[in-house]
Amino acid sequence: MAQRTEPPSARRSLGGEVPGGGDRRQGLAFVVPALLLITVFLILPALWTLYLGLTDYRLTGLQAAHPKVVGTANYTHALGDKDFRDALGRTLLFVLGSAIIGQNVLGFVLAWTLRSARRWARALVETLVLLAWILPGVVVAWLWIAFLKDQGGTLNAILHTPGRDWWFDHPMGSLIVFNVWRGTAFSMMLFTAALSSVPPSQLESARLAGASGWQQLRDVVLPGIRGHVLTNTLLISLWTFNDFTPYLITKGEPHGASAVLPVYIYLTALPGERLGFASAISLIMLVINLLLALAYIRILRRRA
Repeated sequence: MAQRTEPPSARRSLGGEVPGGGDRRQGLAFVVPALLLITVFLILPALWTLYLGLTDYRLTGLQAAHPKVVGTANYTHALGDKDFRDALGRTLLFVLGSAIIGQNVLGFVLAWTLRSARRWARALVETLVLLAWILPGVVVAWLWIAFLKDQGGTLNAILHTPGRDWWFDHPMGSLIVFNVWRGTAFSMMLFTAALSSVPPSQLESARLAGASGWQQLRDVVLPGIRGHVLTNTLLISLWTFNDFTPYLITKGEPHGASAVLPVYIYLTALPGERLGFASAISLIMLVINLLLALAYIRILRRRA
């Protein structure tokens, strides 16, 4: 009778060795450092913020030494606080005006226009747009303060309006224009890559069929890059929602009229010394970020 023999892999398994065990250990060796970094710099601070949001912790005084747990009082107080609602409204306006509309539209217009531009013109425009994006935030803030300040400002010199304080008269409008100028480069680069994936034959067929430029854009280009549009909108919305750069320019002035939510949290936590209340607002802000991300992802899957 022929003797049945087990394959080598089966014998190794019966002997207690797990196939691919070395590969698993090697994979864990790469994953564990990343998990440690995520735990130290993301999970633990988030848990600490959650704890602070449940207390009356302050920077000084009795609450600093012996904070008391107040439960959800900070959250209910924040949701009913007029200053918080105003800061949230300014933040949504900031995101809508400078990211969803401003950067999306200007980034696409630049990408679409530069497709047919001369090489030197395309290189010049791309360099100037990218320069605004790669400069440090402090440098960008100083440039715009110098551009819009009331005494000796560049814009007042151009318009012959000495003494006009643009930051004071139009704080949110100035911040929206600033953020559009600063952040359009990312949208331009993403849309440039997206437009390169649109087959030229489709545009040529639409043109031969008598479609106008707008009809080609509406019926051929935009349906082909809608996934890129939603991805870009998601990223720039979240970046703008959490942007702290406005503090470098206005510090929330005048009288809180430019205090978007990150700036409001900072002013509440450090100058205001209400770390517990500010932590609660931070958690609410995190939930809003998650809801925005989930909404965009759901729309993206529905249109995929």
